[in-house]
Amino acid sequence: MAELSAGGEAADNPVTSAVEAGKRAPDALRFEQVAKSYGTEAGTVEVLRGISFSLEAGEAMAVTGPSGSGKSTLLHLAATLETPTSGSIRISGEAAHDLPERELAAFRSRRVGLVFQDHYLLPQYTMLQNVLLPTVAAGNGQDDAEERARTLLERVGLGDRVDHRPAQVSGGERQRAAIVRAVINRPGLLLCDEPTGNLDAETAGAVADLLLELHAGEESALIVVTHSAELAARLPRRVELRAGLLGEVAG
Repeated sequence: MAELSAGGEAADNPVTSAVEAGKRAPDALRFEQVAKSYGTEAGTVEVLRGISFSLEAGEAMAVTGPSGSGKSTLLHLAATLETPTSGSIRISGEAAHDLPERELAAFRSRRVGLVFQDHYLLPQYTMLQNVLLPTVAAGNGQDDAEERARTLLERVGLGDRVDHRPAQVSGGERQRAAIVRAVINRPGLLLCDEPTGNLDAETAGAVADLLLELHAGEESALIVVTHSAELAARLPRRVELRAGLLGEVAG
């Protein structure tokens, strides 16, 4: 029974509150005092200097900043493609960087979706085959994966392009297929590095529409690294990297 305050209203029960807090789903991504430096002939270069932030499932964030500020490094760390020099990174509560390399690769395939400025579709494979490649690494059931891939390709306007190879479709269509490939395994974390950087303004807008639509539908946490003020403005949360430090940008 809930404890009552002196005024007769239900007061917070500290035991119940603790239990409820323990049941709270972990953040999709959490950086805690993460630093990254590289050794060069000229000495140590500090790229990130103790940055901390978190993203919940369904939250979307744009990362902006000048060239060389560490935006791509931040994204590579979140994707487990690089290891922090110090600090901790947790994906859905798991310290993925502590996993052995083989387990880490499987973890990345299941939990993280990646979209780059270049589509990186393999030219010898069809659009459908390219989209299905991450499911092989993750060990998904091929029948279910193919059905989902066809459904997603249809959803993004590529239903009649499933048997085409990348050279047979436009740049915007290739990037749409790359986005489908990134979400095929239903990752909890979707990371995009300049996803519209190689596209003209009209195509970039259409690809941004698609990216945000799929993010909302899949309820993933989304980070978009971009130089595009237009794209950044479409995300509800914006941060800026400068001199290795991260700061929130007012809406």
